[in-house]
Amino acid sequence: MNQPHVIALHCSGASGSQWRHLRRMLPDHTPLWCPHFIGSPWTGHWSGQHAFTLADEAAPIVAMIDSLGARVHLVGHSYGAAVALRVARERPNRIASMVLYEPTALHVLSAAGPEEQAALAEVGILSAVLDRLILAGDHRTAAQQFVEYWNGPGAWPALREEAQADVIHYMPKACLDFRALRFERTPLAVYRHFRFPVLLLTGQHTRPLMQLIGRQLARSLRFALPQSVDGAGHMGPVTHPDAVAALMAGFIQRNNDTIVVDATPIPYRRAA
Repeated sequence: MNQPHVIALHCSGASGSQWRHLRRMLPDHTPLWCPHFIGSPWTGHWSGQHAFTLADEAAPIVAMIDSLGARVHLVGHSYGAAVALRVARERPNRIASMVLYEPTALHVLSAAGPEEQAALAEVGILSAVLDRLILAGDHRTAAQQFVEYWNGPGAWPALREEAQADVIHYMPKACLDFRALRFERTPLAVYRHFRFPVLLLTGQHTRPLMQLIGRQLARSLRFALPQSVDGAGHMGPVTHPDAVAALMAGFIQRNNDTIVVDATPIPYRRAA
């Protein structure tokens, strides 16, 4: 096969441009693909043909891997990191490494203890609030609730107007994301069979929910390397982009098992 490619999956309400700092940290010859998720302005809304699942979100990424003819380094943040786990389940032998920043893999807590169940109940309340606001057509308030759950009070007005507009546009899909995350059926035993290295990044100031998910994944992934990012929270790739991108790029380069002999232009792709 050819040299490994990097596929980077953004968080809910963001876009492939989230990874511009990672682009700068990677060697110039590294093929980097940054697809957009269903529900973004570039892909359109979910078709509604059946109940939405993580497998539906992962399907275009799996097809991309099949078309590349090379192993891939999977990178993901938040929802994108949860999708990366689903992609890896579908094509485990094509993954060179994986870097996950606070994956919102809610399903890994479903069979855990009281602390994990309480965390699931908390995020379930947020999901229900968003559902009600979207049904009422109040996408702006839904977006504010969503952003400030992950970033704290005052985070919404601090966003640029264009960023607010992107999140508002994405909110109907965010409701589907929460449902897909809660009802994902991949058992933890599947992750124990992954034979590639995984960097599990968690922000120093993250929510207890994300600490619990990180702990469960660290126990389940045989070749996991947990690491905390000083000063960061759940949105570390956005608020601390250079520090996070440096950790990601360093891990990818250490696990790039192919000697590069070609320096073709880097594709920076928006999903079709």
